[in-house]
Amino acid sequence: MLYRENGQFKTSYAADLAIFPIRQDRIAIGLILLFAAFVVPAFASEYLFRAILIPFLILSLAALGLNILVGYCGQISLGTGAFMAVGAYAAYNFQIRIEGMPLIASLLMGGVCATAVGVLFGIPSLRIKGLYLAVATLAAQFFADWAFLRIKWFTNHSASGSVSVSNLEVLGWRIDTPMEKYLFCLVFVVVFALLAKNLVRSAIGREWMAIRDMDVAASVIGIRPVYAKLTAFAVSSFIVGVAGALWGFVHLSSWEPAAFSIDRSFQLLFMIIIGGLGSIMGSFFGAAFIVVLPILLNQVPLWLGVPISTALASHLEFMIFGALIVFFLIVEPHGLARLWSIGKEKLRLWPFPH
Repeated sequence: MLYRENGQFKTSYAADLAIFPIRQDRIAIGLILLFAAFVVPAFASEYLFRAILIPFLILSLAALGLNILVGYCGQISLGTGAFMAVGAYAAYNFQIRIEGMPLIASLLMGGVCATAVGVLFGIPSLRIKGLYLAVATLAAQFFADWAFLRIKWFTNHSASGSVSVSNLEVLGWRIDTPMEKYLFCLVFVVVFALLAKNLVRSAIGREWMAIRDMDVAASVIGIRPVYAKLTAFAVSSFIVGVAGALWGFVHLSSWEPAAFSIDRSFQLLFMIIIGGLGSIMGSFFGAAFIVVLPILLNQVPLWLGVPISTALASHLEFMIFGALIVFFLIVEPHGLARLWSIGKEKLRLWPFPH
């Protein structure tokens, strides 16, 4: 009886176009944000920040960017790890080569560079789609792996091939502790999630979904496929590039090209399939599932008195991912986000049967 919209009248266009038109949703989102901003930093341990919360936030941001391209525009991509790498290495070079470069500006410029690369590799989407487009974006992954490993300029001629950043600072605020890193990532995720939510509700978002559903019909009614597809690649690559910069600067602090290998691309694709294609909330569900599952596979057997090796846990992780992807593609193609929506609809009707 609590999740009802009876008596919630919309008396203006602004109210009708609100992101969360139901009051209960607005209250729930506000409480979640307050909990994440104040309660979690007060009680979470350092392990929880480093192992779960910070990776969850950054991977949620990357999955959000990929979901715009795959879920909303229908353009399959297997090169997400490459765009994350471009964002990380570009932000690193801006940071070390320009004296006094602000940290946030470096991260955003990393996203801009990833946008340029994403649009470049998105050009084949104008003529090909489906499996062929997936192979074309896979070329971006292999090219990035080769470039960042062989071209020493990107790593500032590091002998080991790895790079590192330190002394993160924003407007005099030193970002040193795990709690500060968590709050820094939280601000990025909230801002980009809000922007993405508004973007997919706008005219360009409707164009993306029209291209996804039937590109020929979309072009017939006046939608420009070139503009729609390339803007989807641009926006997606920008968000993924910023996520890659955060992954390198905040989570890893020191990294090499293997940190953004093809495994990362597949991991992000698994997230949006399990979480829900074409859903902002699904990006967060998928990231939470992918981050928490390996930890559960290592801890639950110990709690039950059946310890397993790390190698077995890793193999079980891949087996479970594969089984779940097949399950969701067959039973519920829209993933966990759709199950969440069904639950909300049932709450709106409960306890009545109609």
